[in-house]
Amino acid sequence: MNNKIENPKVEVPETLEMNDRDYMNAILETEKNMSDNLSIALNEASNNTLYEELFNIFTETKNAARELYNMMFKKGWYSLEKAEDNKITEKCNELSQKLSQLN
Repeated sequence: MNNKIENPKVEVPETLEMNDRDYMNAILETEKNMSDNLSIALNEASNNTLYEELFNIFTETKNAARELYNMMFKKGWYSLEKAEDNKITEKCNELSQKLSQLN
């Protein structure tokens, strides 16, 4: 049984120079790092106007990262693994227990 969800891979040249996949990986990593840092800035913002502006930038950054991921997935550079129903149920139960401990 194939547990992979994937698209046909768009081949790129394997050279010392960066290829399209390398560039997209670098940009995606940058977007992720920016959103991590913006999240910290949101926690630290004491001015509501600044918070709202940072939140807008954070949202745009997250959306850009998601779009990059989707493009890379379509090109076959990312694949997903199908989760079995029992594993999903186990994870839901685990998270529910953790949530109940917080209450």
